[in-house]
Amino acid sequence: MSDQNILGENLGPLSDNERLKRESNFLRGTIVQDLGDRITGGFTADNFQLIRFHGMYQQDDRDIRAERAKQKLEPLQNVMLRARMPGGVIKPEQWLAIDKFATDHTMYGSIRLTTRQTFQFHGVLKPNIKLMHQTLNQIGIDSIATAGDVNRNVLCTTNPVESELHQEAYEWAARISEHLLPKTRAYAEIWLDGEKVEGHQDEEPVLGSNYLPRKFKTTVVIPPQNDVDVHANDLNFIAMSDNGKLVGFNVLVGGGLAMTHGDTSTYPRRADDLGFIPLDKTLDVAAAVVSTQRDWGNRSNRKNAKTKYTLDRVGTEAFKAEVEKRADVKFEPSRPFEFTGRGDRIGWTHGIDGKYHLALFIENGRLLDYPGKPLKSGVAEIAKIHTGDFRMTANQNLIIAGVEEAQKDIIDKIARDHGLIDDGVSEQRMNSMACVAFPTCPLAMAEAERFLPGFVTDIEGIMANHGVGHEHIILRVTGCPNGCGRAMLAEIGLVGKAPGRYNLHLGGNREGTRVPKMYKENITDKQILEEIDSLVGRWAAEREGDECFGDFVIRAGIIAEVKVSVRDFYA
Repeated sequence: MSDQNILGENLGPLSDNERLKRESNFLRGTIVQDLGDRITGGFTADNFQLIRFHGMYQQDDRDIRAERAKQKLEPLQNVMLRARMPGGVIKPEQWLAIDKFATDHTMYGSIRLTTRQTFQFHGVLKPNIKLMHQTLNQIGIDSIATAGDVNRNVLCTTNPVESELHQEAYEWAARISEHLLPKTRAYAEIWLDGEKVEGHQDEEPVLGSNYLPRKFKTTVVIPPQNDVDVHANDLNFIAMSDNGKLVGFNVLVGGGLAMTHGDTSTYPRRADDLGFIPLDKTLDVAAAVVSTQRDWGNRSNRKNAKTKYTLDRVGTEAFKAEVEKRADVKFEPSRPFEFTGRGDRIGWTHGIDGKYHLALFIENGRLLDYPGKPLKSGVAEIAKIHTGDFRMTANQNLIIAGVEEAQKDIIDKIARDHGLIDDGVSEQRMNSMACVAFPTCPLAMAEAERFLPGFVTDIEGIMANHGVGHEHIILRVTGCPNGCGRAMLAEIGLVGKAPGRYNLHLGGNREGTRVPKMYKENITDKQILEEIDSLVGRWAAEREGDECFGDFVIRAGIIAEVKVSVRDFYA
């Protein structure tokens, strides 16, 4: 069977994932039977892929894989679960429940805050998987559609200071998430022992019976903060306000960062601006963009199946016209806005509602009790007394939001006593980020999370030596080219190529609106530090005013700016 899409294009034989989805009985597959098979700790055949639609990835501990093979044991199979948390908002009582589950029922005992503005459990063994879903359900959380070929967790700017506008934007993020969710009852039947409803027939009016050609990511963002990195996502709603009230959205479509080493048909891409829509057309436009990508996307080659490739294949104007037709809307010219930054405002801020908000820097988003630094226990202690909510950020940090004045000093003390507040953390460290990579991610080619802390220390030394230790450079490391750590929107981006080796990309900007370009390929961390030392030296000596590093390397001709074309990126 070939991919004969609605445009009449024949893009080649359908990928096997299309067969898998078609034969899955709306994402059920034989997952229930696999759960009962205790001979293996993993899932077999199609179910390995299908559990992703339920928010899980099968993984194993790669640190011990070789040793287990010597013992003629299968890899230590387990799953990672990513929760669905639109806008990253979670209540303290919910936090305490996930903290207890992580402690009692995961291999690593940690809670991992992710760039998708949610949390992940790592190292859940097969006997505990159903318990995990039921535990989450009891506190009003699920993991539906946080992975797989669907719309994933909807991000929203975490800005508790402008609380009224944030609340409106957050509510829209939650509504978009619900509107684009799979409608199949598979999740409830498999994990929550939901009864099959007699006469019920599964139907997917937005996603379609074969779901989307590839993963799809959506955000709601409030300028001037680009903390969700809009250009990393398929669909973005840029909040436009009038006198502090939300009146509509500018819509950006077709961003994405993933690529494949050595394959020039894959590349990172900025999102295109389609125009402005009023609030009452938001859900219609969301569904229209998703359904257009559903029908026009490439189901033959998964490497070219994302929305960004659809736009480049059919043209942005044609895609926009189809969305207008399906949503019965005419895009107005986009309203003016500006992004000025994307980092989280670490520390205490005072909101317009009179309450206080504490943004905690969590390096790599990993909450665990370290010697002398019991981070995970500290957040749990705060959760026991906090009367507001927690907000996970797309930068892997955590905000204790809505703190009453009477609680401010108490929470501050708990945070300091547990190492959650460290006044000595540099601006550079707070603006550096990595994906998980080893030992759990099966796609990792090089270290990222475990590599970053020491690497940042080296960068801090270089910055101090050149007299710019008070400054920062947006630095990101990913263990593979899939883009989870968003290195392809950094001023300095390291993309894993092999153990101890990375591609070095330069030239992103502080605002997150420019894709960096490859500067050196397949070099060691030592070589990277040597290059950065030389470049930071030049930046410190030759910069104009407060020019950021990414702007400098382009102005100085060290690299050429990536504009729009694939040729720009690979030249």
